[in-house]
Amino acid sequence: MSRLITSLFAASDEQTMWRVKTQDDPQAFARLVARWEGPIRRLCARMTGDTHRAEDLTQTAFARVFAARADWQPSGKFSTFLWRIALNLCHDELRKTKRRGECSLEGLEDGNGSAADLFATDDLSPDAQADVRERGELVRRAMQELPAHYRAVVVLRHYEHLKFHEIAEVLGIPEGTAKSRMVEALTQLNRLLKHVNEDTPCNHKIQRTELRAL
Repeated sequence: MSRLITSLFAASDEQTMWRVKTQDDPQAFARLVARWEGPIRRLCARMTGDTHRAEDLTQTAFARVFAARADWQPSGKFSTFLWRIALNLCHDELRKTKRRGECSLEGLEDGNGSAADLFATDDLSPDAQADVRERGELVRRAMQELPAHYRAVVVLRHYEHLKFHEIAEVLGIPEGTAKSRMVEALTQLNRLLKHVNEDTPCNHKIQRTELRAL
């Protein structure tokens, strides 16, 4: 048993998923969940603007991974398979929210610090952390105004640090299209934040250079 646990911890995501695919191995699947639950929850929260719904979407994403284990191809990266499933769920949820006319930001404003957790940096001073949170809140609100296909590129590139060729693979689009969507997303964010900056204290303004850094 100890050898099995050690091998699971040392195995790549693809090797671990192979055990899930071929042996329905519950320990292997639990290891994948432990590795990826945090990133997928963050992705869903940033895509939907609702941390509570993100919890449900994360669980659904892993349930779908397990249900589709026979369809997973070992020639591809497990992360690409998982990102794609999670993003499809987010797109479905955003369409449902739009039809219901709900505000997707409400789930991040419950007073529990959920929104701040997405942007806080532990190694900064309290004042600097407050500034980061304020800036993050402005960007987060603008992000929710972006069309979902632009938002997905920003989230994967800036927050999850995927390369453009990886983003293209996840989204099933050419790499050039992923890059052009990023450019358009930053253009729209600049436009959305322009009127916010006009009424924002100088130390909390979002600079164009900060958006380019995304």
